[in-house]
Amino acid sequence: MTATDYSQVAPQGNIFLPKECKIVNVKQVTELERHFTLKHADGSKVKFEPGQIMEVSLFGFGEIPIGYASSPTRENTFDIVIRTVGRVSGAVNKLNEGDSLFIRGPLGHGFPLEDLRKKDVLIVAGGIGLCPTRSLIQYITDKRSEFKRFILFYGTKDPSQQMFLDDIAKWKKANDVEYHETVDRGDSNWKGNVGVITELFKKTELSADTRVVICGPPIMFRFVVAECEKVGIKYENIYLDLERRMKCGVGKCGHCQINDKYACIDGPVFRYSDLKKLEEAL
Repeated sequence: MTATDYSQVAPQGNIFLPKECKIVNVKQVTELERHFTLKHADGSKVKFEPGQIMEVSLFGFGEIPIGYASSPTRENTFDIVIRTVGRVSGAVNKLNEGDSLFIRGPLGHGFPLEDLRKKDVLIVAGGIGLCPTRSLIQYITDKRSEFKRFILFYGTKDPSQQMFLDDIAKWKKANDVEYHETVDRGDSNWKGNVGVITELFKKTELSADTRVVICGPPIMFRFVVAECEKVGIKYENIYLDLERRMKCGVGKCGHCQINDKYACIDGPVFRYSDLKKLEEAL
């Protein structure tokens, strides 16, 4: 798909026209992040692929690219998590239940569901990287019979930065989810693993045919891929989420361009075998 072919990018209408959404629920999950549950103001169903993004906007402030943080199997609402880092995110994070914000999307290409089905799947999420991967996590758990083993690694700098604590409690108890977590620095109450996320590979055994999804800080990518290499997992079976590079979402601004690729048009999910040729991507 070229940068001018928008038929698959926003199949539900005008890619430049924001759509009003109502805030159904909002929760402060960390010092900087707030978790919003939204619904379309016109009552329409929610349609997107896990891994796709949207542009979230407030008139008078601007817009920011944000990934869906819930599964499309939840048709009536969808979730996003906003980190307060600038003018737009700061304004959005002052909103409350009943308020409106606006979105453009869904945009980009999501996770390769057909390639993941009937396979062992490992998701490696670092920090806020759990937000876009939560969409895939929920999809897999909602359609659990369509996938084989499901392993989830989650790492944060410290316990206070963990998000979706209710989800974590469920994953720990679930018989069909192999959940492993770590923090870079523990506190007096932390009883779990302390160390970088790659140490979690010691906690389980993976087959060479495992499909791996990685989302988190860029420095994490190379080290996680190196662990996958040790197991014999092929580069074409490793997927990286480059949502962090997104800007306009429709290939116009050039902010996300990587040589001949656009993260918003060709991604944000890419095979590592494709990105390895593009050193600027990582």
